[in-house]
Amino acid sequence: MRPALEVADIFRRHGPAYRHTHDGHLGRGERRVMAAIELCRTAALGGHVETCDDCALSRVAYNSCRNRHCPKCQGAARDRWLADRQADLLPVPYFHVVFTVPAEIAAIAYQNKRQLYTILFEAAAETLKTIAADPRHLGGELGFLAILHTWGQMLTHHPHLHCLVPGGALSADGGRWIACRRRRFFLPVRVLSRLFRRLFLERLLAAQAAGGLRFFGALEPLSHGNALAEALRPLRKKRWVVYAKPPFGSPERVLTYLGRYTHRVAIANSRLVSADATGVTFRWRDYRHGNAPRSMTLAPHEFIRRFLLHCLPDGFHRIRHYGFLANGIRRARLAIIRRLLADAPPQRRRPEAGGPGHQRAPFDPTVCPCCGGILRITARLPRARPWPDTS
Repeated sequence: MRPALEVADIFRRHGPAYRHTHDGHLGRGERRVMAAIELCRTAALGGHVETCDDCALSRVAYNSCRNRHCPKCQGAARDRWLADRQADLLPVPYFHVVFTVPAEIAAIAYQNKRQLYTILFEAAAETLKTIAADPRHLGGELGFLAILHTWGQMLTHHPHLHCLVPGGALSADGGRWIACRRRRFFLPVRVLSRLFRRLFLERLLAAQAAGGLRFFGALEPLSHGNALAEALRPLRKKRWVVYAKPPFGSPERVLTYLGRYTHRVAIANSRLVSADATGVTFRWRDYRHGNAPRSMTLAPHEFIRRFLLHCLPDGFHRIRHYGFLANGIRRARLAIIRRLLADAPPQRRRPEAGGPGHQRAPFDPTVCPCCGGILRITARLPRARPWPDTS
């Protein structure tokens, strides 16, 4: 069922004025995202007519924009991705580790998204692999996946990585599975935090030395001499937040939990409360006060600005695999680990609908909602406008 209010409704109503007001500062990527969301599942993109073989029900289904920033286009992509990951699950505890950066770094990242987001991935991955390889902790090869989120609950720019990590490591010779020594403890977060901080800042300064960073506006002075190094000096003593949640109960729960994070966008349509000419109201949770539910109202142009803060660079991969889960070696490594654990590979199946984090697609492509019969495409509807250039 279509929500009463969608991000697309806000973009259609206020998008033209926003483009006009910010014409000189709105990038090509942001314009494509806006156009895709506005046209998604409308006659402008064409569609088809579906007819039921049994009851002759007929309905129109319009095409999706398939943009990865669109709140309506992530359900099917997420389900396909999770079905593929089902075969990768191991019968071991899984930990959720989160790496965050200070607000000063987030400001630099906004002006250098590709470079800083890449550094975030690299620093977090090397941190986990280095500490896990230390014999004092696990002493083996870790495997994990990392998912980039760039938003906070209030749509502010807050880059951070969610990492899902099996609770163990494969020994260097591949002959032993090294399980975590404590059931509710993964790796020491203080050690993770300090190493992550050092690796991130080293890579950031190296990127500037190589001429890979650009600074504008209030940050423009950082491009001169040692200004960036001086600005980063206080951050070397600041505690960077890294935390690990207790392990999950079963591999199935891991998959359900993972579905909450993989294909999310800055804000879901379900969080929108109301919108008019003066403001957009949405729900958010105050994590600093017991996860208390709150509501916030922003001017329409400010809401659009905050949403567009989280547009990723073209071709940037926001889900990455590392260690024994890396794409090139995953199948062989998992076979070795399962043999060591004396466990058969799990059966591939689609995640159960209706679980936490699951959002039903507006149209079921094959089943008639009236009688359960088969819906078949009986006519094609042409596009009224060119397909948006999505990324």
